[in-house]
Amino acid sequence: MKSNKEKSSRRNFLKTGVTLAGGVFAATLIKPFNGVVIAAEEPKGPGPWYGIGIDIEKCIGCGTCAASCKQENPVPPEPFYFRTWVEQYTVKTDGSVKVESPNGGIGGFKQTVPDEEIFKAFFVPKMCNHCYKSPCTQVCPVGATFETPDGVNLVDKSYCIGCGYCIQACPYGCRYMHPTEHVVDKCTLCYHRIKEGLLPVCFEVCPTKSKIFGDLRDPDGELVAFIKNHTCRFLKPHLNTGPKLYYNALEEEVR
Repeated sequence: MKSNKEKSSRRNFLKTGVTLAGGVFAATLIKPFNGVVIAAEEPKGPGPWYGIGIDIEKCIGCGTCAASCKQENPVPPEPFYFRTWVEQYTVKTDGSVKVESPNGGIGGFKQTVPDEEIFKAFFVPKMCNHCYKSPCTQVCPVGATFETPDGVNLVDKSYCIGCGYCIQACPYGCRYMHPTEHVVDKCTLCYHRIKEGLLPVCFEVCPTKSKIFGDLRDPDGELVAFIKNHTCRFLKPHLNTGPKLYYNALEEEVR
């Protein structure tokens, strides 16, 4: 029979392994690049390679990002079509979790759980993760979904046949079928803006600067500094999609 010391060491090792696998430090999913560890493969070729950071500790749930996205882009006005949205997570004292996102967070939130039942609550902005190994790109039968050389996942609507395979394949729920165009739509990181040297609109209007847009190839840039100086994690690391969206203060309740 093994000693208590041996059992304890093995237990601690397993606990550590589980913790690391849940974050940006999972060795099978990341690679060092420009002084930081990233979830994607090292890019090839010159030019920028865009990524995203979101600081959950700074998000106040105002929904300005979701509202501005609908104003800037051709997103349908109905309350269930979004390129970006905000979710409110309320962890109750009994251990259960309530997730709400009324109208994508546009107009803010009203807490529906009594104060005495709340253990903690926080807001999480969601958007396309612009994955390096995106399942949506892999399943598209006509090549309408593609990644630009600078790392942005887009949909060529002139090729899209509206089959919806990419919607089903996206593990982050970031795509929808446009109700009038009958093609797939999603976050483009406001590609029309970044090609002109502007920020994506949801990043520009955030009052607390909780969203960070930048070039992963720039070792002195704001995004690389954000990843270096925070305990960043990404969603669903076990899927090995190579996301380029990094969260600071990502709680285990977020999926």
